[in-house]
Amino acid sequence: MTVARTWAVALTGAEGALVEVEADQSSQLPGLHIIGLPDKSLGEAEQRVRGAAANSALTLPRRRVTVNLSPASLPKQGAGFDVAIAVATLATDGSLDLASLARTVHIGELGLDGRLRPVAGVLPAVLAAARAGVTHAIVPHANQDEARLVSGMHVVGAVTLGDVALWHGADLEPSELDPVPAPAAPPTRPFAGDLADVIGQHEAVEALVAAAAGGHHILMCGPPGAGKTMLASRLPGILPDLDDEAALEVSSIRSLSGIGVEGLVREPPFESPHHSATVAALVGGGSRVVRPGAIARATNGVLFLDELGNGKCTS
Repeated sequence: MTVARTWAVALTGAEGALVEVEADQSSQLPGLHIIGLPDKSLGEAEQRVRGAAANSALTLPRRRVTVNLSPASLPKQGAGFDVAIAVATLATDGSLDLASLARTVHIGELGLDGRLRPVAGVLPAVLAAARAGVTHAIVPHANQDEARLVSGMHVVGAVTLGDVALWHGADLEPSELDPVPAPAAPPTRPFAGDLADVIGQHEAVEALVAAAAGGHHILMCGPPGAGKTMLASRLPGILPDLDDEAALEVSSIRSLSGIGVEGLVREPPFESPHHSATVAALVGGGSRVVRPGAIARATNGVLFLDELGNGKCTS
């Protein structure tokens, strides 16, 4: 018996912090006890880990196992710690390669059948791990494309907990289960057209070009039907493509929003919240798990506020 260590990531907004997951056996009554400021969903990981291990032909230790999430002062939330907790627990009896665990970050939720379920925020989590010096990452199969956008990181897309254990040296038969699919992505905004297609509106077009060139805000006033929305929706078309750093930032925010990311988003985003949108919808928020609002999703792009003020102006 020994202390097994691996890594996970705790997200606070768009920032990630590396969390050391260590597990230790003791001679007390059998059980799995998680400490280190877990929230309710993370505290329920015990049942998910037990079910996933049993259905993956893996045997959990028949002793009390304490799992510590360090630093203990950092709040942790969500089911994305399940895989790290499971492999650290399994490794306490020496069945997995401890050196392999120690250089790998694990991200993903476990189903009771042992399959890895996709989670939001995989891209910023893997990016945070890479910046902290971790070189290997195991993520759910549905999240592997966005995880591989981080350069210098060796990413493994696992289907089941058994696949993760195999990667770390367990003696198992490969799983034949189908991977859990990614959630359906919301419909994308259709291409609004090119600013060159606009006939007339010469002063407004010149104002948009000046705003795009200098990164300025712009206020357009006029009666309904004057073309304010049509002009504003074409503004992203004259902005330059995002560079690598900006594209990673925009893609990370999309990942945090629960939108699947298959490649770096190079087109500047365009957000157009309804004029009746709440403050929470604009600025984001949530209970423990923060979701980006329209302002955050418009980072490095265009935030279009229709009917601002008196209902005849657009910003």
